[in-house]
Amino acid sequence: MKHKILVGGQAVIEGVMMRVPGAYATAVRKPDGNIEIARSEFKSLTERIPFLKKRVFRGIIALFEALKIGLNTLQLSADIAIKAEEEAKGKKQKSQGNFSKIITVLVAFILGFGIFAVLPLYLTTELLDIERKAITFNIIVGLWRIVFFLIYLWAISLMKDIQTLFQYHGAEHKVVFTFEAGKNLTIENTREFKTFHPRCGTSFIFIVLLVSILMFALIDSFIILGFGSITLQLRILFHLALLPLVAGVGYEFLKLTAKYQNKSIGKWLTMPGLWLQHITTKPPSDDQVEIAIIALKAAFGDKFSDYEGKKYIAKAVD
Repeated sequence: MKHKILVGGQAVIEGVMMRVPGAYATAVRKPDGNIEIARSEFKSLTERIPFLKKRVFRGIIALFEALKIGLNTLQLSADIAIKAEEEAKGKKQKSQGNFSKIITVLVAFILGFGIFAVLPLYLTTELLDIERKAITFNIIVGLWRIVFFLIYLWAISLMKDIQTLFQYHGAEHKVVFTFEAGKNLTIENTREFKTFHPRCGTSFIFIVLLVSILMFALIDSFIILGFGSITLQLRILFHLALLPLVAGVGYEFLKLTAKYQNKSIGKWLTMPGLWLQHITTKPPSDDQVEIAIIALKAAFGDKFSDYEGKKYIAKAVD
């Protein structure tokens, strides 16, 4: 018998964050070899407001909560690394102010939005005369986005620090696989599992890119029907405003792939994301796997023994 649970995580700077029902924990290896652990209880907004559990809405909430947790844990790992390096050099720690953090996130968001959202729309509008052909237009835009995304992943994968991050990503996947298989969380047991996981965030991004082609084609069709035409500025405005909706629908597709991951349709839907993980995951070292194991155990806390040794499947669509 397989039990249902949703466990996942992400790689951070020199560490791994693992998220389990009700909590998440981050384990980071410091330059001196010691491991720092931080654990936080977490209750989703969907648990407090039942209406938000409805399909699509829960995906929008899950996306923003995942972004918030992800940014917090990345910042935590960066602060640990900076503090450890400064202590090693005998310097006083200099904390990064909230204003600086906000500016960093804002600049990253603007650059990301410009490259992946605005630039494909601009290129398709300027190079091709197909503004009123909603389906064709959005297929071309979608292809631009996929190409830019692949180039972006390939480019950052050449950086040494990112390669290390991708190793921790692989360690996270191996440990989740080992846990779901009901095996003891040991470095030896993780070796039989791959670094490619069907519920990876890379798969989610690719699914959203595909879903956006269909949804934005429908949105553009309604705009053209109502206004008679559509401008680049109007497209950007509506696409930006409805991006959470697209992400919510993409989340439902990801849930379906998790439910049917062992069936032909599930394997077909997850295949592009698994291909991309050849870039975004790398074989981890034993030390990196150890960090992922510690993070998962820390996330469960005192309740880990209640979950250990059972076989699990991803929690299916309600």
